[in-house]
Amino acid sequence: MSEAALPPGWPAMSIAQAHALITAPGTVTEVEERDIRGIRTKVWKNAPPTLRSIVEASRAHGERIYLVYEDERVSFEAFFRATAVLARAMAAEGVGKGDRVSVIMRNLPEWVVAFYAAASLGAIVTPLNAWWTGPELEYGLTDSGTRIVVCDAERYERLAEHLTNCPDLVRVFVSRTKDEEFAHPRVTRLEDVIGGANAWKDLPDVGLPDAEIGPDDDATIFYTSGTTGKPKGALATQRAVNAAVFTGAAAGARSFLRRGEVPPAPDPNGPQRSSLISVPFFHVTGCMAVLNPSTFGGAKLVMMYKWDVIRAFELIEREKIQSAGGVPTIAWQLIEHPARENYDLSSLESVAYGGAPSAPELVRRLRETFPKSQPGQGWGMTETCATVTSNGAEDYVNRPDSCGPPAPVAALEIRDVEDGKTVLPVGVVGELWSFGPMNCKGYWNKPEATAQTYVDGWVRTGDLARLDDEGFCFIIDRAKDMLIRGGENIYCVEVENVLYDHPAIMDAAVVGKPHRTLGEEPVAVVTLKPGTEATEAELRAHVAERLAAFKVPVEILIRHETLPRNANGKILKSELKKLFVEEPA
Repeated sequence: MSEAALPPGWPAMSIAQAHALITAPGTVTEVEERDIRGIRTKVWKNAPPTLRSIVEASRAHGERIYLVYEDERVSFEAFFRATAVLARAMAAEGVGKGDRVSVIMRNLPEWVVAFYAAASLGAIVTPLNAWWTGPELEYGLTDSGTRIVVCDAERYERLAEHLTNCPDLVRVFVSRTKDEEFAHPRVTRLEDVIGGANAWKDLPDVGLPDAEIGPDDDATIFYTSGTTGKPKGALATQRAVNAAVFTGAAAGARSFLRRGEVPPAPDPNGPQRSSLISVPFFHVTGCMAVLNPSTFGGAKLVMMYKWDVIRAFELIEREKIQSAGGVPTIAWQLIEHPARENYDLSSLESVAYGGAPSAPELVRRLRETFPKSQPGQGWGMTETCATVTSNGAEDYVNRPDSCGPPAPVAALEIRDVEDGKTVLPVGVVGELWSFGPMNCKGYWNKPEATAQTYVDGWVRTGDLARLDDEGFCFIIDRAKDMLIRGGENIYCVEVENVLYDHPAIMDAAVVGKPHRTLGEEPVAVVTLKPGTEATEAELRAHVAERLAAFKVPVEILIRHETLPRNANGKILKSELKKLFVEEPA
């Protein structure tokens, strides 16, 4: 990046110096050490200790608007009242500390209320992917042993025939249904309990039910696809879930300090921040990096029924939105759509993203298109409760191919891929290991998988990376056989297993095809058994019947020769990728 793109005298201090100031005694973002599962770990001293404490803190924002969806506007007070009423309804069903409550719906105000209602009881909130099929949802519910489900009508249609296979369920609350009666005795309309979103302000002030919850108690299970083809539930504590609240604040303060400026002090009476939430709450980015900090800090969250760039322009203009983004796909569309000039987008101050590969060109284009906006990206995993590294403002301009240095409470190491122990020097590529209070405890009821990924407080990420001399992380590739399409993880083996279930398939391999805005898309190469026939359309339909739509290969090549393999018999996916033409720029 040219020096002209950076302000004179930048950087005013090193990353280490900035972190020392940010974490000093007496600061809001002060750091202390605690024992977490027997291991000394840096933690944010003043972070909210539990999700329940975030709900309690949110009430201080009173009548400020919190949630906006279509023509629905929910204040923080209205949110609190609805959360308390639903929490009491869950408690009446016997839900308490440690019970699993699943939230399965698109981004709606009810998602937020359901999440925090369950969390306020000390239940383990288990958001499931709203794009999953019925069988996938059944697996998530039975694997977690979910007692309560809160879902929208579309998800209920997928789930209805599977409820009899979920013996732990005691109640299903369904939102946004028509007035039909439910045949199943355990199903209740959510509106019969809390009413519609615009009416939450009129609910009685019943307060949250009593619950004793501590920072080291279990808080959430978020499912991540596994290399065995079955999703794994990453179990996180209250402390881990809430780490991102201060991780984001510290990253913002670091940018000011590196610029030679004093970070602004939090002002509860100052102008309200607003964000366009265009990534799902059921992913850790949407929930932990966006929802939790917004709820705690009093920011307005504007939701969309589905991503549509014109609608995004309208909302940014109408709601004076300051933060947008999510994944690189969204940032590209905000830049490139020809209708952008028709809207006043001057309120935008931040376009940040993560969760998918992004081209270094993107930061340059963002600076050109939105001069007032500070671009940013970061890295994290489901297993790390979202953000571990952050790269923003001038640091991102200077290192557009880096996901940034780790948060002050985190540490990164590059280790030898084979032995998993030898720490490699600066600049050498190896496997990325991550340490910090944001790390999950392990995988729900999967001790062997836990032992492979969680080692002495570290997470073995499966990403190939290098670090530079200031600790900036550069992701090179993924050691795990996985691709990321617009922020959605796709484990190739899961799709391959479905292809192998087709009677005509002898060999199958799924790889990622580069795509400029989505990052990459799944494509497949297959060979057929002798004497059988199958078409590309037939095979794509076969996958679509069994897996979520984003996992279906956009292209399937049918080959007559065997797939290329190395001496160990492993398919050479690097060779197969050459068969697909890259998405044109």
